[in-house]
Amino acid sequence: MNERSLTRPAQLTRLMPVWRLAFRPLFLLGASFSLLAMLVWGGFWHGAILLEPVGGMIWWHQHEMLFGFVMAIVAGFLLTAVQNWTGQPSIKGWPLLGLVALWLAGRLLLAFPKALGDLDTLVIALVDLAFLPVVAAIMARLVMRVKQWRNLIFLPVLTLLFVANALMHAGVLRGDGELVRQGAYLAVLLIAQLIVILGGRVIPFFTSLRLKRQKPQPIPALEKLAIGSVAALVVTLLLAVVGLALPAIVTAVIALLAGAANLWRLARWEGWRALHEPLLWGLHVSYGFIALGLLMLGLAYLNLLPATLGIHALTVGGMSTMILAMISRVSLGHTGRPIETLPGIGLALGLMLAAALFRALIPAIWPQVTHWMLSLSILLWCLAYAVFLMLYTKPLLSARVDGKDG
Repeated sequence: MNERSLTRPAQLTRLMPVWRLAFRPLFLLGASFSLLAMLVWGGFWHGAILLEPVGGMIWWHQHEMLFGFVMAIVAGFLLTAVQNWTGQPSIKGWPLLGLVALWLAGRLLLAFPKALGDLDTLVIALVDLAFLPVVAAIMARLVMRVKQWRNLIFLPVLTLLFVANALMHAGVLRGDGELVRQGAYLAVLLIAQLIVILGGRVIPFFTSLRLKRQKPQPIPALEKLAIGSVAALVVTLLLAVVGLALPAIVTAVIALLAGAANLWRLARWEGWRALHEPLLWGLHVSYGFIALGLLMLGLAYLNLLPATLGIHALTVGGMSTMILAMISRVSLGHTGRPIETLPGIGLALGLMLAAALFRALIPAIWPQVTHWMLSLSILLWCLAYAVFLMLYTKPLLSARVDGKDG
């Protein structure tokens, strides 16, 4: 084997730094996709049919915001973080390009199912379903190589996310709207579980580091309750899927307990001291929306609120705002730049916070304005992620400023 062939695999990452680590293409494409998907959804909401996707527009919106947008960001974060956890090189170069191509194939086939003729819906589903198992296998290989069994906690969550995705596809294939709803709600709660686990690791650490204060010592019982109550809520949904639904009052109590425990946990991280730093308050506020969304779901199980408002508190206020704050921070650190708020990111996070208020909270108080609040929420979301793309596209496409690989 000659020297030229030995260096060939490295040519892609040398010529195109975007393929050096998973966060680069997946953050960039995930954010771009969310912007396009919300524009399409906004058009549909106002009567313009821009797509004829698998499952129809409502299914496509639910599915693609969860398994298109959020899963791209989750995969980019985990496949980058696992390199730091294990000290082992993560996926890059041509294998990373292949993984991204698999994610993109799912998006295109679901949006344009007739582009390749009469491609079977089951085949399209299998292409989309393949992404998460590949991500899980890459993570498992690196973690098991160094025997860091603690970090395998993410594999059951990724496996259950695969199950939730399969449920949504099965609902389309069977024409079963309840199965679709169960799959979507399960995915939302599993992503909330990931945020509760990851947030407990990084938010107090980032806050104490920035404020130069000692990190509050966790209360073991509170940590178990905050994480375990969300896990219990996931179990109630899984039981419902197999026909063993618990009484609504039991699920309501679990959801209310999960919300209260995570609010208490959040309060101990002293987020009010970080109001001057958007990259910090964005994390605290979005975690607060996770807790609020759980409380709203508890009220929904008591028939005091529509469940969709709790779901959107979790998705818009919790997940999407957390994603914006996290990718804004991670993209700086992993491209060798100082971790400081770029001009405009504070505005973008404020826009996402307003989008969450308009989509989840104001309709709970004033249902008559729901149509206009949803429209405003879509507009603010698009503006927020447009700001991110304007500021971060070049750094994500460029080599690290400190000359290191990654």
